[in-house]
Amino acid sequence: MTIQITIVRIEEYGPWTLTLGSDREAHLQMLQSKIYYDIQRLFSEKECLAYSNRFDEHFVITNGLTLQDHITIQTELATIYKNLKLSMAIGKGNTPFEANMSAYDARKTERFLNKETRIFGQTMSLSSSTTSNSGSSDEFVQIMHIDIDGSAKVGSKLSPYEITSLVIRIYSKLSKEFLKKGAMTFFIGGDNFMIISNNMTKENAEKAIKSITRSMDIKLNCGIGIGRTGRKAAEAATRALDIIRDLRDEGKVQTFYEIQCLW
Repeated sequence: MTIQITIVRIEEYGPWTLTLGSDREAHLQMLQSKIYYDIQRLFSEKECLAYSNRFDEHFVITNGLTLQDHITIQTELATIYKNLKLSMAIGKGNTPFEANMSAYDARKTERFLNKETRIFGQTMSLSSSTTSNSGSSDEFVQIMHIDIDGSAKVGSKLSPYEITSLVIRIYSKLSKEFLKKGAMTFFIGGDNFMIISNNMTKENAEKAIKSITRSMDIKLNCGIGIGRTGRKAAEAATRALDIIRDLRDEGKVQTFYEIQCLW
């Protein structure tokens, strides 16, 4: 079960920000939010899903996307952001981290798939699909959608900033633990996280999460989704999380649930 990841980066962003003067922070925050919006918008139209990474970089699950799909999106982004230099690096692997390393190595060694639009990648790693959002037969995405069980109760005991501190600690623990297994964790707002977790069993995921929360006075719910594209996997994972909540309302405690959406 292989996965394709594309890393979209703003090149030479640090030096460019210095040209804006010291009173630049509000402008940069608005710009970064807009860039994320446009990256998510353009890729989601092709059944992909993007995650922000340090604001100047974004990870996108791009199963099924061809080089031409990437060129089309990159060209549109270049039209919107004429003063910024954007690049893409495409990688593929059996785990998300392997795909990340494939993309990283392609960028580092300047292996261009299309030099004009600054798209890097390993030739053999690019999706062989001829149409967007279909994916090749061996390409799947597994996503875990996690939230804090009983977050309303937690919120009644902690101030807003203390909740943020708790969320950051959980994020750090999830990231560290799942990176050992080749998975990548992203905070997606509120008390929610998504982990791109290809080739992990439900049992191993449950074991890892329980080891994280053992020393903390909280429990985590985990919906697991498997699909051919990033959006399909995330949809299945979120649906699984919703089922956990519905079961809880019925008095049935279940903190892990998995749904496959392979069409």
